Amino acid sequence: MARYFEKVSFEQFKKDVSDDKVLYESYNIPRRSTKMSAGYDFESIIDFTLRPGEIKSIPLGVKIHMNVGDVMFLVVRSSQGFQYNVRMCNQVGVFEADYCDNPDNEGHAWIRLQNHGDLDYVVKRGDRICQAIFTKFLIVDDEEEIDNIRIGGIGSTN
Repeated sequence: MARYFEKVSFEQFKKDVSDDKVLYESYNIPRRSTKMSAGYDFESIIDFTLRPGEIKSIPLGVKIHMNVGDVMFLVVRSSQGFQYNVRMCNQVGVFEADYCDNPDNEGHAWIRLQNHGDLDYVVKRGDRICQAIFTKFLIVDDEEEIDNIRIGGIGSTN
């Protein structure tokens, strides 16, 4: 297996974002900004404004392929908190390998942001809005066999 980002299908993009094929073909897959960067920067695929106190769910346009034993954490960029007081509603997004290609939403990743500041947070398409960090996870030694299989998207494991 491999660890990589892939655009969601155009069909999923049309359901979640827009039927604009030019927009779909124009956005970038997440990438690191420097050789020593731990995080892969996600660029916004849409323009949006987040007013003070407002919450918005923002589609990221990608699904994340991972190896068994990997987890990806999605976090805001430091500048969002320090300069604008913008935060993720769940603080840290946790993506497991079985989220990718689930039948509900194809594994389409989203971020939900809230503006805790007192100024509008204006984002243009192409602005970096969050970052993904991959790491390995451990399980307890005496864990019983788990047979449950993810069949849904966000919040589907409960």
